Amino acid sequence: MLNSKTDLRVRSYNFSLMIINFVNTLPNKRSAWIIADQLLRSGTSIGANIAEAKGSSSRLEFKKFYQIALKSANESKYWLDLIKDSKLSETENVLKIIKELEEISKMLGSSIITLKNNKF
Repeated sequence: MLNSKTDLRVRSYNFSLMIINFVNTLPNKRSAWIIADQLLRSGTSIGANIAEAKGSSSRLEFKKFYQIALKSANESKYWLDLIKDSKLSETENVLKIIKELEEISKMLGSSIITLKNNKF
């Protein structure tokens, strides 16, 4: 049985749930709606691309889905920083989400490097 701390699929799925719950706490302001929509799309896209990679037909395709997931993570970091700096949410809440996002990003980056270096 895989450990949920090290299983990227489980962590990215749980991160999606974290993002869904978080955007529902943002204020009812036009700016928050737009940013929340973008964050919801990019934040849930991470796990979706990791899940899509599982069905890949080649190593190259698998790596490509992980690269897309990492790009979505980078975009999510941007939106979270914007929320934090614009004070749309309490800093402590945002920092907790950013911390998990950074760990997932490191796991993705490490996986991509491994995939690039292990050419068969």
